[in-house]
Amino acid sequence: MSVIAFAPDAGVWLLSTPRTSYALRIDATGAPCHLAWGPLLTLDEAQEVATAPAPPVSSFEGRPVGDELPVDGGTMYGPPSLQVRFADGTRAFEWQPTGHRVLEPAPGSAELVLEFRDRVHLLRVALHYRVHGDSDVIERWTVLRNDGDAPVTLQRADSAAWTLPFRDGYRLSHVTGQWSSETQLRRETLPFGETVLTSRRGITSHHANPWVMLDAGDATESHGQVWSAALAWSGSWRITVQRTPDGRAGFTGGAGHEGPSLPLGPGEEYTTPVHAGLYCEGGFGAASREWHAYTLAQVLPHPREIRPVLYNSWEATGFDVDEAGQKALAARAAALGAELYVMDDGWFGARRSAEAGLGDWTPDPDRFPGGLSPLVEEVHRLGMRFGLWVEPEMVNPDSDLYREHPDWVLHFPDRTRTELRSQLVLNFARRDVAEWAYGWLTRLVGDHGIDFLKWDMNRAFSEAGWPDRADRADEVWTTYVHHVYDVIDRLRVDHPRLRIEACSGGGGRVDLGMMSRTDQAWPSDNTDAADRLAIQHGYGQLYPARTMAAWVTDVPNQFTGRSVPLRFRFHVATAGVLGIGGDLSRWSDAELAEGAGLVAEYKRVRHLVQHGELHRLRAPGEHGPAATQYVAADGSETLLLVWQRTPRHGSPSPALRLAGLDPAARYRDARTGTVHSATVLREYGIRPELPPGDWASAAVHLIRVVPPIEGGGAAGG
Repeated sequence: MSVIAFAPDAGVWLLSTPRTSYALRIDATGAPCHLAWGPLLTLDEAQEVATAPAPPVSSFEGRPVGDELPVDGGTMYGPPSLQVRFADGTRAFEWQPTGHRVLEPAPGSAELVLEFRDRVHLLRVALHYRVHGDSDVIERWTVLRNDGDAPVTLQRADSAAWTLPFRDGYRLSHVTGQWSSETQLRRETLPFGETVLTSRRGITSHHANPWVMLDAGDATESHGQVWSAALAWSGSWRITVQRTPDGRAGFTGGAGHEGPSLPLGPGEEYTTPVHAGLYCEGGFGAASREWHAYTLAQVLPHPREIRPVLYNSWEATGFDVDEAGQKALAARAAALGAELYVMDDGWFGARRSAEAGLGDWTPDPDRFPGGLSPLVEEVHRLGMRFGLWVEPEMVNPDSDLYREHPDWVLHFPDRTRTELRSQLVLNFARRDVAEWAYGWLTRLVGDHGIDFLKWDMNRAFSEAGWPDRADRADEVWTTYVHHVYDVIDRLRVDHPRLRIEACSGGGGRVDLGMMSRTDQAWPSDNTDAADRLAIQHGYGQLYPARTMAAWVTDVPNQFTGRSVPLRFRFHVATAGVLGIGGDLSRWSDAELAEGAGLVAEYKRVRHLVQHGELHRLRAPGEHGPAATQYVAADGSETLLLVWQRTPRHGSPSPALRLAGLDPAARYRDARTGTVHSATVLREYGIRPELPPGDWASAAVHLIRVVPPIEGGGAAGG
């Protein structure tokens, strides 16, 4: 079967991935219309779908859900993906096909470009579809070009619209939250009408994340059809999900929120971010594994790397950093087994608190009389890489930078400049601001041999104005993001060994756009292990553990006041990229010894966590264990993590049925030596030994016994 096939007489296009098909056609009016998105189809079958009679439509209904990019105009009454205003005041858009192209952008990938223009005005629209031979994810985006001689205003320019087949019921899965409580999974019946998920904050946001999953109400973790999509964008965004009374559902998504509009002058072009979609069978677990595999194969810059164990100084020192104290912490971190030492906030300018110094990115000479080089050299001598916290997009009013360039921040003339965390947002949409940031960052990294940056961004936009560009001020919402991307991209070209963590006060900037140029993300400032279970559960619905930084910090936790055992904290952090953020100068000898042992245990299994397939066996809850399993792609070994919050007397203690194992094999417990049959583990399960009491946890590493049992199904021994 061809990856991209075309039936000219019917105007039907068929895109095929390894396990799914996506079909569309150009209808009699010239508009691109959706046909099918689901299991594999032949081109003949796609044409059969195209000839199916449409249900009758009254004069009040208009065009139903089903356009590839619904436009504002005519009888389109649903949420538009494309809203334009021409110079003569016309707001409608009418499709006129002008051609198509089939490209091969990379080996194993294929791209379809459908080209159109407005029937009257010279606004050109190109719909892009890209498929990869190793993934069922379909990437879509839109390119708009003004070839006329008058300006056009883009009031809404989504990347893509997605249409689902008729079903009696639909359910929406997404995440909500807030700072320190991100990615809380919500799974609820999709209401009739329109459901809007959005960020108006200039960043991806802690409050929602730009992905959705829909099912027919019957999917489970391991069963059922799931349709999902994720937007690769790190600024404001909007996804609108629609459910119609006749059983149709669909959604449209793209950059920006309601209100701001983009001017498109003569000869100018606008490219939307990628909106990637996935259909799969096998439930939510299969959907997550497909997204994880796609992120590793197509998104991350260094996907096969093993991320190092990190130590971060923030919770140990706050702003009270100096060379001697950091060297002492680094020595303890190295003894614990850390491989990357990160000095957090407080190393530069007049930075003694959050009130001053942001923008003045030179080491404080009182705290670092020899600059950063002596500390970097000592960390390298200890066998660790060196990392540094930076916040390039922010400035304190109490800083030399702001006193010299008060016009560099987002602001409106004659309006209050709202401070949050004593900060203002630098206008990265200005080229001079972006060049300033790139300049000091590349010098800082190059002059000191810095291996890692924790790139933070600690507040949302306000007064998002650009007085120097009053006629095009709304461009700030998109150009800002593109310039942030550009600075990071240039840094990585300059310094190929540099690795970057995306952070925005925790999980405020987690998305596929930022992941395509960073190596890991900070899901939340909240490091309470009990809270992290739910945060990590929601994060992993779409994003892989390979990207999820997770710290072990001190108790009582600074956010919740909760105290849980060190072992439990480590086992929660083991579910991602392990980091330590506690004050090691206060750890007892027993804690340091236990911590070193747990770090060593993590290093033995982190290849499974970071590159294995994730199976969520039991979701976090108040009672009963939560459990997650990671399996090597070839089934040769697996890691089971189990966390028990507060056991309730009389509640059942179910056996955990494992997944993804070689059915003909036996597996040996690396700690106890006990050998289990894969059949027993799959069908009857395992009950890991948990210590008595609250906050119990276990990590079980099972390794396939070679050779496997002939015929399979033997009992464990």
